[in-house]
Amino acid sequence: MFRFVLAVVGLSCLLSHAYAAHDDVVALPGLTAEEAAEGFVPLFDGKSLAGWVGLGGDTSSYYVQDGMLICKDTGKVHIFTEKEYASFVLRLQIKLDPGGNNGLGIRTQLSDAPHIYGMELQILEDDYYADGDPIKLKDYQHHGSIYGVVPAKTGHLKPAGQWNDQEVICDGRHVKVILNGTVIVDADLDKVQPIDGQEHPGLKYEKGHIGLHAHGNYGAEVFFRNMRIKELKR
Repeated sequence: MFRFVLAVVGLSCLLSHAYAAHDDVVALPGLTAEEAAEGFVPLFDGKSLAGWVGLGGDTSSYYVQDGMLICKDTGKVHIFTEKEYASFVLRLQIKLDPGGNNGLGIRTQLSDAPHIYGMELQILEDDYYADGDPIKLKDYQHHGSIYGVVPAKTGHLKPAGQWNDQEVICDGRHVKVILNGTVIVDADLDKVQPIDGQEHPGLKYEKGHIGLHAHGNYGAEVFFRNMRIKELKR
């Protein structure tokens, strides 16, 4: 009996430590325990712009509220991660006001033209522009597109005001964008060419910053949360 009691106590202590470790993992901003175990880390702490820099030191186009990183409706100045990334899996949630317009930079330089000096994955509330007013969208301007280069499949973005789950897999020369469970971009960068009439040297970059590109207009804010990233070894 004494040995049995000791065994039960020992097991209880072991489980307590396991649950404590599990709780520590879950407490990380935007991460599940499974993601933490896979090597994901938060890209946004849910409380501040720690780890992010604004172009020219200006971060005033963005603010933090209730665990969200929000681009102001008048925001025009991009922000970027301090760190550079090469190959990675990036997961985040995005919500757009009607007409919301932003961009998700991958492998970018600190530039006011990160879609050229890097790559920009378009963030756009497509439905607002469906009737061609105020602008008629080109194929490469729809949400998720590699701007100016690879058009995304349309019809998978949720209506304005709802959260979208987006995953970006950037693995060497392969870029895949998954929106709400559907692959909308699957590109081999060695086999694509710009279609907007501009040079895109950023297509050749092996690493760069993650960016949030402020294109505030039409009184629309853009909301981000649960941003997490896992670097891939090659």
